[in-house]
Order: sequence, then C-alpha cells, then structure tokens
Amino acid sequence: MSVVPFEHLACPLDSMPLCREEKSWRCKNGHSFDVARQGYVHLLPVQKKRSKDPGDSKAMVAARQRFLEAGFYQPIADAVTKAALADTANQTTMSCLDAGCGEGYYLRQLGQSSDDIEWSELGLDISKWAVLSGAKQDRRANWVVGSNANLPVGTDTLDRVLCLFGFPVYSEFARVLRSGGLLIQVDAGQDHLRELREIIYPEVRAESKKVASAPQGFRRTASEDVRFPLHLAGAEAIADLLAMTPHLYRASQEGRARAAALESLSLTVDVCLHTFERL
Repeated sequence: MSVVPFEHLACPLDSMPLCREEKSWRCKNGHSFDVARQGYVHLLPVQKKRSKDPGDSKAMVAARQRFLEAGFYQPIADAVTKAALADTANQTTMSCLDAGCGEGYYLRQLGQSSDDIEWSELGLDISKWAVLSGAKQDRRANWVVGSNANLPVGTDTLDRVLCLFGFPVYSEFARVLRSGGLLIQVDAGQDHLRELREIIYPEVRAESKKVASAPQGFRRTASEDVRFPLHLAGAEAIADLLAMTPHLYRASQEGRARAAALESLSLTVDVCLHTFERL
C-alpha cells in the first residue's frame, strides 16, 4: 500500500498551476494559499461561496465518520474500489480525486486496496469540516476545500474521479480526467433507506437517481446495483445515519422525533454504481 499527495493543483482564481512552497501553494501570478496546520489547503474563493460555512456541518461529518468506520457501508466501498481498479493490471502509479470526499472514508479504502499501485490522492469537499477530518486521519493524501463547479485541478491530470452521493459536474470531471480515465459515480437507488424514509415522511417518493445516458465526453463502461440489508442496533447508529443524510433537514420535527425514538432498525441499502470512461 502506497499513497502520496496529488500535486497537480490549479489556482482557483486564474487556473494557473500551483506550486508548493513550504507552507503555502502559489501560482506565478502571485496568488498564495496557506496550508493549515492540519495539512489541508482552502481553495474556495470567498466570492464563490453561497454561504459563510457551506457544505456539511461539523456534527454531520462526525456522524458520517462514526457510521462509516463501523463498516455499515463496506459493500459500497468494496464495489467502488473494484471499479477503480479496473484495467490497472500493468499500472504502477494512478491518480484519484474524490470529488465531494466527506471525511475521506472511500479514498482511504482505495489507498488500502493494492500493494502494487502507488495512488496519488486528492480529497476535495466544499465543507471545511469534512476536509479537516480527512486531513487529520490521513496526512499522505492532499486535502482541499473546493467546489466541483470549479475544480482547482490541472487539466488532463487524473486517472480516476469518484463522485459518491455527491453533486457531479460532468464538464469539470471531463476536463480533469485523462483520456481513458474513469469516473465512478454512486447514487441512491429507488429503495435506498426506504424503511427510514417511511418513518420520517408522511409519503415516500421514488429516490432513484440512475443516470439514463452517458454524460457528454464519456461512455458508459459498467453499471451495477449494490443492494444489501442493514440492521442498526441502538439509537446512536440510527441517529448517525439520519444526521449524515439530507433527510435530517427534509423531515419534519415529528418525523425526526419518530426516528429518535427507535432502538433498532432494519434497512435496505440500494445504490447505483456507474463507471464512465473519458473519451
């Protein structure tokens, strides 16, 4: 297992290459971005923020970390790693961006996947709390506060992009991926967490976000449904699951109260995993 930081960062203000100089990243036009003591760098310009503290809150990130580290979504991580390793038999170095990385669980899983490949990794999220958590847990990768809408990444520099339960910006993914590189996307299926949704909502609507056709600049190479039962014992695990999803804010106060009263819950995990190759 070998993980190194991804170095091909680009200035979010003028798209020029950034070079690391001790405790900062600089472009030739003089823009400078300090590396925080925890090891991450903030590359989301204030004028491109939609709120003072965008993305997941500190509490949401902590809930997701507890839930994922308990192994509840391990089958999803295994499927993502398998897809990322496709066609790498003769490769010794690979670069990967997790676009919307959260606290870095899936990127860390990938870094543990093979002793034959050196992974150059970049975790990016719009939430500073998520990036901070990822940087604290793994100092080998690069961690960046940034936006999928304007990736601070050089053109044609990546072999893999992960977008897991996130907000894909296909034009940017196509720009940063090399020809033949893979985009691995995971979205909720129709039955994903249906049992929880039936508790917190008066009416359950279809949740499927399957991608009907390949995005421009890509071709679909694989598609699979990852579906498995999950049983949560204890109120804390249920609360963590709810807190790490958008359902926490969409549900009514009454719906959240019903979930909080649960001591156990059996669920269906149902996600769609798509692999797209950059043309």
